[in-house]
Amino acid sequence: MSLLVQKFGGTSVGDADRIRAVADHIARTRRNGDDVVVVVSAMGKTTDDLLRLAGDVSQAQPPRELDMLLTAGERVSMALLVMALADQGVDAVSFTGSQAGIITDSTHTKAKIVEVRGDRLRDAMQADRVPVVAGFQGVSVERDITTLGRGGSDTTAVALAAALGADVCEIYTDVSGVFSADPRIVPEARRLGRVSFEEMLDIAASGGRVLALRSVEFARNHRVPLHVRSSFTWEPGTWIVEEDAAMEQAVVTAVTHDTSEAKVTVTGVPDRPGIAATLFRALADRHVNVDTIVQNVSAHGATDISFTVPRDDLAHSLDVAGALLPEIGAAEVQSDDDIAKVSLVGAGMRTHPGVSATMFETLAAHDINIEMISTSAIRISCVVRAGRVEEAVRALHQAFELGP
Repeated sequence: MSLLVQKFGGTSVGDADRIRAVADHIARTRRNGDDVVVVVSAMGKTTDDLLRLAGDVSQAQPPRELDMLLTAGERVSMALLVMALADQGVDAVSFTGSQAGIITDSTHTKAKIVEVRGDRLRDAMQADRVPVVAGFQGVSVERDITTLGRGGSDTTAVALAAALGADVCEIYTDVSGVFSADPRIVPEARRLGRVSFEEMLDIAASGGRVLALRSVEFARNHRVPLHVRSSFTWEPGTWIVEEDAAMEQAVVTAVTHDTSEAKVTVTGVPDRPGIAATLFRALADRHVNVDTIVQNVSAHGATDISFTVPRDDLAHSLDVAGALLPEIGAAEVQSDDDIAKVSLVGAGMRTHPGVSATMFETLAAHDINIEMISTSAIRISCVVRAGRVEEAVRALHQAFELGP
């Protein structure tokens, strides 16, 4: 007998028919002799609808109250799924994040999990009941309701799998796994059978939309195997596991892209120690996640610093940088939200030279200008114009022969 954590995303529980289909799958899993803990997202576009409603009634939107509002979506899903399971003869019980013992820090809308107690879930399983947990939410150390940010239900599922000692965490979504590129852009993209945690971290960080980055980090840190599957076909999908010598080391595993970032440039920055530290500490204190950073060569004692941030954080970033101009002695702050990032990810890049050269040559052949470059041991990312990023993805996918 295995213990499975099964997480169902918004499209998987998007309407009554989908909820009944999910309940049937959970019932079949139970009949196969496995124990199950279920995590659900809000139905369909519920979270977006609630955010829109908040915008209609308020400009201020206090973060505490926004969290209180948004957690309602998952509570609807969990209750409806338990009702559907009852019709399948499965004894189940729903839990909010706080009832499930998911303790977070006090950062509203982007809280981090600090502890998972899970005693009530263990009691439910001991009583042969299926716990159905609302994803995306928890309770802070100050006893306020919190949310975990976009993709937070994935993080909930992995955290519960780690705390409960689950054999695997299954992530059910509307795609059948992780692909070598976005199939909507590259129809010939290939589904990947196995991906290492390290590769999946870079895929998620560079625009892969299948799994939330924080959930992959949690899975790697706690060695929780992940299985990404489709809730529409129920076929086997992609396994995300620890890298081992038996795994094929493809030079490039996937091409990813991200259109959710914007670029900020601080010009005329004095070239002296401590300036960058002051700027990026202030951004960190506002919970702004900075990605690519480029500092130009100093000329006449001054330089420019450019960096990318999530587009949702652009206004905060401009406020922070603008307020620091007098303190750091810089000239002005500029922004550009018409950018996108295209990346190559592959564990084999560690030992195969020439990947960067081929990437740059391919983009040059298509007259796609590179504005910023960042690298890690298994990833190369280029910032390009947003209108050219899909062409870049297709060209690179073909250049590295990632199709079937």
